Amino acid sequence: MKPLPLWLKSGRVQIGLVIIVLLTICAIFAPYLAPHDPNEQNLISILLPPAWADGGDPSFPLGTDSLGRCILSRLIFGARVALTVAFTASLGAMIIGCILAHIAGYFGGWIDWLICRIVEIWLSFPPVILSLILMVGLGTGLRNVVIAIILVDWTRFCRVLRSEVIVLRQRDYVAAAQLVGFSNWRTITREILPGTLPLLITLMSLEMGVAVIVEAVLSFVGMSVGSETPAWGQMIADARQDVYDAPLNLLAPILAIFIAVFGFNILGDGLRRSLDTRLTQTERT
Repeated sequence: MKPLPLWLKSGRVQIGLVIIVLLTICAIFAPYLAPHDPNEQNLISILLPPAWADGGDPSFPLGTDSLGRCILSRLIFGARVALTVAFTASLGAMIIGCILAHIAGYFGGWIDWLICRIVEIWLSFPPVILSLILMVGLGTGLRNVVIAIILVDWTRFCRVLRSEVIVLRQRDYVAAAQLVGFSNWRTITREILPGTLPLLITLMSLEMGVAVIVEAVLSFVGMSVGSETPAWGQMIADARQDVYDAPLNLLAPILAIFIAVFGFNILGDGLRRSLDTRLTQTERT
């Protein structure tokens, strides 16, 4: 029996993986796990308390909202929107930011200057405000939410990774590769990119958490998915008016967002601690 990889032995990685896997299962198998249709309204059973409280209904484990919709079902289906945005938006932002960061850090000169000025101009806009402006221009919809997050957050990857590329470019093995005759593409992909992977993994996981929060903010103000698609931010907006009568309706989506962001962050931190040789050597000493 083969031993577990080093990165999989980390407690942080294991906790993060469990959380993300459970959320992914909820998102994929939502029609089978949800006890009700998330949009099914039962006006006779509005604002029901959770099943364990007085007046609760076992068929609605977490109760119902102001329209009689099942809170648990909407939470489960809301995981689809959150994880779709988290994976696709962070992947798109990572690809753009990673490419530009390696180009700027490796070649330097006017290319580096131009990319840095673009990043600085883009970072001068508050991220949430810029996302809202882009959504006004693009229109609502899940695809446009992903595009807006990519256009806003690629700068996070580019600015941080560029500094790491500049440091790695000074390494002896990079100079040796250039002396041997490696092309620029081969030097970047085989010598520099592996050194930036631990940091890239951390940024990717953090960006997934940020994407979940940004999507929740956009859906909270009604600029994400339509009302027919359950989303955690939309659930928070709907629960504000009845917060004193049904506080769980507000707390449940907030807790779901917290758990998702916590899972992504602790997974990324664990992976970086396991994969970054500098951190493992420091901990051993």
